[in-house]
Amino acid sequence: MNGMRIAIKPLTRETWDDLVELFGRPGASIAVSLGPREDYAKLKRSPVMKPVDEKPVWSIVCFFVDANSRHRGVAAAMLKGAIAWAKKQRVTLLEAYPCDKPRRSVDDFMWFGAKAMFDRAGFVEGARRRPLRPVVRKSLRSR
Repeated sequence: MNGMRIAIKPLTRETWDDLVELFGRPGASIAVSLGPREDYAKLKRSPVMKPVDEKPVWSIVCFFVDANSRHRGVAAAMLKGAIAWAKKQRVTLLEAYPCDKPRRSVDDFMWFGAKAMFDRAGFVEGARRRPLRPVVRKSLRSR
């Protein structure tokens, strides 16, 4: 990460202004998103991201990394932070919908994250409804 220190924090009243500033930047139209799958109505209708089964699962829907911070491990750090936060919330199963392209993709199309990043974090493929869009899952142990 080129010596860059990354701190992942939950969104609170104290960090709200940081979020507003980040999303005021060019290209910042999509939020880092994590929550119960049923909170995302679009997932139910999606041919790619529809439910794999009826297990209670939280979904990691998308990432936003400022253009000046890309290719420095920020998305991987956010994923690590999301996993840690989900564990604290006693989530037992996480799911994500990454891109699985044979070559590096244009950054603007990587909101869902790269499958390789999820592989390194211990996610396993649970379904693949389109050639480049798997559904990956990670079981979390309760503390």
